[in-house]
Amino acid sequence: MDPSWLNTFLVGTGCLVLGYLLKTGLHKDCFLKFFTRAKNTVAIENKDQQKHEAQSKPKTPLEVEKLAEILEDFKMVLVVRNDLKMGKGKIAAQCSHATLGLYKKLQHRAPKALNRWEMCGQVKVVLKSESEEELLMLQGSAKSLKLPTHITIDAGRTQIAPNSRTVMALLGPAELVDDVTGSLKLL
Repeated sequence: MDPSWLNTFLVGTGCLVLGYLLKTGLHKDCFLKFFTRAKNTVAIENKDQQKHEAQSKPKTPLEVEKLAEILEDFKMVLVVRNDLKMGKGKIAAQCSHATLGLYKKLQHRAPKALNRWEMCGQVKVVLKSESEEELLMLQGSAKSLKLPTHITIDAGRTQIAPNSRTVMALLGPAELVDDVTGSLKLL
């Protein structure tokens, strides 16, 4: 079969369909739908691009990053709320969430501090707090010393109420961390 015959047939069919659309007025709806979809697609792509650019902007390094160059002894402290009466497994899970949350935060904003902590053997100490107020007060003390923190908030699907602050993770030079948490008892 000759390919020019097929081309002629396709062009003729296209012209026939276009003529029908123009005569019946359906072309307005078709073009409107086509251009609306195209416009919405461009808007969605622009939003995705702006979101990606906002996420890829480097965040400013944390103060603990500077301390990692000067001080050698780093540790992480996990402060568990004892008043919630969580089971052992629940405490382990919440401590894991807090550790991972702080690690992710520091991964991009304080990699030298994380490296220093890893070089110290990834020291972790678990202490207990008797109330949410005490936990928040400790977080305020840590922030005043420019130490990074992460508080885990539970979804409330198992043992405790939704949106309960369960564990605070805190990382930095051992002496500064002890200034914040030195009065607490081991869990």
